[in-house]
Amino acid sequence: MASKLVSSRLLSLCSRYGGCSRPLWTVPQRSPTLVVGDSRRTLTQWKPTSVLFRPAGLWRPYSTPQSEPDSKDELHNIIKNTEKGSGPSEKREFQAETRMLLDIVAKSLYSEKEVFVRELVSNASDALEKLRYLRLSAQLEHEAPDAAAAPLEIHIATDKLANTFTIQDTGIGMTHDEVVESLGTIARSGSKEFLRKLTEAGDTPASSIIGQFGVGFYSCFMVADRVEVFTRSRLPDARAVRWSSDGSGVYEVSEAEGVEHGTKIVLHLKPDCADFADEEAVSKVVQKYSNFVGSPVFLNGRRANTLQVRLGCCVTNTLLLFRLLASERSTQSGFLPHKCFAGCALFRDEKMCGWKDGFDFPQISSAIQSSLTHKFCELFRTSLDFLHQFLASFLGIVIPSVFCAFNNRELLQDSALIRKIRSVITSRLVKHLSKSAEKEPESYARFYRDYGVFLKEGILASHEQAEKEEIAQLLRFESSARPAGETVTLAQYCAGMREGQRDIYYLAAPSRQLAESSPYFEAVRSRDVEVLFCTEPYDELVLVQLRQFNRRNITSVEKEMRRDAEAASEESEDVKALSEWLRSELAPMVHKVKVTQRLQSHPCLVSVEEMAAARHFVKTSLQSFSEEERYRLLEPTLEINPDHPIMAKLKTLRSSDPALAKKLARQVFGNAMVAAGLVDDPRKVTSELNDLLASLLEKH
Repeated sequence: MASKLVSSRLLSLCSRYGGCSRPLWTVPQRSPTLVVGDSRRTLTQWKPTSVLFRPAGLWRPYSTPQSEPDSKDELHNIIKNTEKGSGPSEKREFQAETRMLLDIVAKSLYSEKEVFVRELVSNASDALEKLRYLRLSAQLEHEAPDAAAAPLEIHIATDKLANTFTIQDTGIGMTHDEVVESLGTIARSGSKEFLRKLTEAGDTPASSIIGQFGVGFYSCFMVADRVEVFTRSRLPDARAVRWSSDGSGVYEVSEAEGVEHGTKIVLHLKPDCADFADEEAVSKVVQKYSNFVGSPVFLNGRRANTLQVRLGCCVTNTLLLFRLLASERSTQSGFLPHKCFAGCALFRDEKMCGWKDGFDFPQISSAIQSSLTHKFCELFRTSLDFLHQFLASFLGIVIPSVFCAFNNRELLQDSALIRKIRSVITSRLVKHLSKSAEKEPESYARFYRDYGVFLKEGILASHEQAEKEEIAQLLRFESSARPAGETVTLAQYCAGMREGQRDIYYLAAPSRQLAESSPYFEAVRSRDVEVLFCTEPYDELVLVQLRQFNRRNITSVEKEMRRDAEAASEESEDVKALSEWLRSELAPMVHKVKVTQRLQSHPCLVSVEEMAAARHFVKTSLQSFSEEERYRLLEPTLEINPDHPIMAKLKTLRSSDPALAKKLARQVFGNAMVAAGLVDDPRKVTSELNDLLASLLEKH
């Protein structure tokens, strides 16, 4: 149902914002072509079952001689300095919000100046896509033959001597009214919304905001003190227009001559931005942000986006795209087609996802480098909305078909659509991994060993119980009912629960061996219930956050002990006296002392109200409290086994040697606190043990 909803929403939005009139998802009928540099190769090992669906007609590979040079030495440059203004010019003022935007862009966003290249290339690509759409839908009539024959391309020229940066496209162009409307007013620019977002963004990089609201053109003024635009619309009888501004709040509009169909933008760079007049520097920026634009990009006559991968044709092509984005030789972990999207491939990236022991969640979050190819431009490298953060173990390539429409920036503001897409992707991924785990358990075990921590982060970060339980299907735990090394899922645990058992029980310990020797496991072993062993970092915290699975409460064995209605046993007078003595000697560390019959090989154990939360508190916040405050917050209860030899000896030793008995009692309590995981630094317990041993040796 979710898939149908997303599909319907994408179709309606694509139609609304100028989508293709042909079927939205079609399978290519010819072998895919991979263009690497100036060579062309046909991938013959292509099967329709490997296809990632793509929108027809909105983009295509550029592998014809017309669209790329025949050799590396041949230059192909359409930029000519023939344009100039003609006739009287008209001075106009920007709207108030636009002037404010220009001031912010020019003075406050200097740390990300290179973003203007991405925005201008994206705008040029939009113009080409719009022209292609109008041609396909037969809405562009009476186009001149010479204009119709011109290839759809983007050209960039740099000039160090003149200190200029020029970009020209052969797209739809603009009329006089469109220039005024698009470049001078807020109705089209969306600058008011941009200003609001910029104010709320805080530490969010500006490059992730610029471009979402159609205000990317104004990023030119970060690097230029004067910008000229020459444009000529493809509409019949349209005249060429020149637009010019220095960003001071006033712009000039006039007719122009010597202008080809399309748009040409000339940036007269500021002295401190001369780097953008250097071909090598601009080439790096184009490859960083615009390597997958759906049209050829030429820089000073040479192809700049050197790799044109037809994503949506086969696994091989998609893997090549992934490796290029990952900037490293990486291995493919999964290939996930989804009919709701033009393409959705999820891959494993060893560079980004590899993590070592001690790799903490804050480090994981800051290391997330998922990439979204939006019209084959890498618009976002961080703060990606379409993928949950726990998908950081994958390099996500998500191309919803609607974002191939030319007016796509407004769609990024549709938060409901983004949430729906994110939900569908998450659900699809979980199902894909679940099936993989069933078919290839050994391969999934290796995957879970390396990347299970990211799935746990997904549960901790999620706010929806249904989503948490969906991700929890992928978790694996060792169990008391299975041999060492064999894991069980939560669903398998529920299926094997004893009759009358209501909860899922778990025990946190550094290893399985310590868990099996724990006094808490000993206390529930006689009940013959299966216990999950949480031996990996964050296992316990994840289960606490999960709370329930399949309508079953998830409970720690320590908590179950506290609420277990154990039949009261009669205590002898000497046992009562020992309990009162321990309570007195261990005050204020011990809140209460009571007798338990559930222990056999252990002298005692410690219980607190919420053991898992208490352990988390000890690891994160205990240092800010004094020792007396810690025990007052934890309120530990000491449960003693009166039949254990140590406790039996304490009954008499407290009268015959009170000093030694007190040291022994403190040591026994310290051992119990260590076993409970409530001691942040065991060295103090070791010091008390040495003191006890010294006292014992004095007797000999």
